[in-house]
Amino acid sequence: MTQEDKKLLKRVTLLGILKKSRGESLEEVIDSLVSTGSYTPAEAKKLIKELKRDGLINSMGNLTMKGQKFAKEAESMFKQ
Repeated sequence: MTQEDKKLLKRVTLLGILKKSRGESLEEVIDSLVSTGSYTPAEAKKLIKELKRDGLINSMGNLTMKGQKFAKEAESMFKQ
């Protein structure tokens, strides 16, 4: 996986978390992304650890303020 691929997957994951339904868990969001073939469960687990380490999601699986900012930037990027 290239650095560009990794950046794209981070954006997609953050956007998925931003758009999750009320009551939907982080695991459910990740499972849906895995089922689309975006990445494997092992890659997803590693990515989630990175997002937590980077301060983009908290231990509860919700976006932090920083994570919301990046997710909204990703959303506007995908809308173009």
